[in-house]
Amino acid sequence: MSLPVREILKLGEKQLLDAGIADAARDSKTLYCYMLDLPPARIILEYQNVLSDANCDKYFALIDRRSSGEPLQYITGSTEFMGLPFKVDPRVLIPRQDTEVLVEQALSVIKDGSLSGETFAVARREWSVLDLCCGSGAIGVSVAKLAPKTRVTLSDVSEGALALAKQNAEENGVGKNVKLEQGDLFAPFKGRFRSRRFDMILCNPPYIATEVIGTLQTEVKDHEPMSALDGGADGLDFYRRLAAEAGDHLEKGGVLMMEIGFDQGESVPALLRESGAFKDIRCLKDLAGLDRVVAARKAADRGGKK
Repeated sequence: MSLPVREILKLGEKQLLDAGIADAARDSKTLYCYMLDLPPARIILEYQNVLSDANCDKYFALIDRRSSGEPLQYITGSTEFMGLPFKVDPRVLIPRQDTEVLVEQALSVIKDGSLSGETFAVARREWSVLDLCCGSGAIGVSVAKLAPKTRVTLSDVSEGALALAKQNAEENGVGKNVKLEQGDLFAPFKGRFRSRRFDMILCNPPYIATEVIGTLQTEVKDHEPMSALDGGADGLDFYRRLAAEAGDHLEKGGVLMMEIGFDQGESVPALLRESGAFKDIRCLKDLAGLDRVVAARKAADRGGKK
């Protein structure tokens, strides 16, 4: 196929457009750069080059994968989150920009105790942070990288997710600052006499209602791990468990912060109130003005102990 790269890219873009891929132009160029291990800025210098038949086959094999709905991030094996590089594959959910709201607010609390510009928590010299349901480790690794005076634990039920999270921690230079635990929610932290506690618990749990999953984009419903999506019949299964158990794993005045679905800004805070374990419950919005994060502080320990 003796065509200039410019024409090859147009053919790739057209195939992606015909398949309903929204960012067809971007993806066609990204896959080309990925195939040849080129920086994106180099693409314009490639336009007049002619690809070998072998590389044409490789390129359109990548285009075919993307046309089928396979996420770009899984094809290239990487994504960016909080300005940091993360490896991703089908073992983990692809980190979304919306989740950066959770990390940014957590960093604000860690830095000076403020949440959305208001005093929220008591400042600590050092914070112990648990990233629960960590997946790729995007949340916890970002906190460890951007707030050096933190001790971060990454926890997930999936052995594969933890293996990838460990790799991401190492590649972002925080491997020595991060611990990993495997188990179902708080199972790894329950002790016979005293449960392990943290200053902050961060969590982006599965929160999509089961019946809604079938309506999601092909990239999500057919490729991302169902265990990271399905939150039960009403999407609140994991929040019920978090409301019931998280308080036992927070230090005095500790902070719980969770990502939520855009329509859960009332139901999740209600669960925290009903538990009796939390106070100062707040719901924060994302850049689109949608409910995105619920934050709360631990109330008195059960039994009246402060």
